[in-house]
Amino acid sequence: MEHIFIKGSNEASPTLVLLHGTGGNERDLLPLAEMIAPEASVLGVRGNVLENGMPRFFKRLAEGVFDEEDLKYRTKELHRFLDDAAQKYEFNRHNLVAIGYSNGANIAASLLYHYQDAFHAAILFHAMVPLRDVTLPDLHATSVFIGAGENDPLIPAPETKELIETLRRANSDVTEYWTKGGHQLTKEEVVKAKEWFSQQFGLKET
Repeated sequence: MEHIFIKGSNEASPTLVLLHGTGGNERDLLPLAEMIAPEASVLGVRGNVLENGMPRFFKRLAEGVFDEEDLKYRTKELHRFLDDAAQKYEFNRHNLVAIGYSNGANIAASLLYHYQDAFHAAILFHAMVPLRDVTLPDLHATSVFIGAGENDPLIPAPETKELIETLRRANSDVTEYWTKGGHQLTKEEVVKAKEWFSQQFGLKET
């Protein structure tokens, strides 16, 4: 998978896995990483699927309707890629934090739905339920921050609330933060995600 790896100055910090929204690339979320954990190593990944020339992490049949078989395949593909990247770049595979927006948040959620060890923690901005025919692993060791907009035209609030409750039933410690906004990522969400990250990992806020 097309990607970029930047080694951070703090080896104790988790490595951030950056997963872009539709039409983005492996560099799109670098500014987010800089805001949330500037000393961390980052692995920015580009989705392998093209939709009208726009990179995505998996196919969809229509707006909000996922190609579930492709999603399952791409979830396995990304999981294998993270395993391989950990060996190549010598970071701790068990200390990864996903930062995903929209399509990237959905593939991150799918990884959580399928693998107990996918991420140590995850920050999901504007995510929805990836699949409904999956028995989730026990996620008691995985904390999740979810940022959402009450007026998101692409993801109805009940969809995100279902995702939150499903993760909680799998024993994940989920922190939710809602804005009055829509699908666009807001600065206040990022600020709250930074506060959450600092609390989770005992880092001093800068």
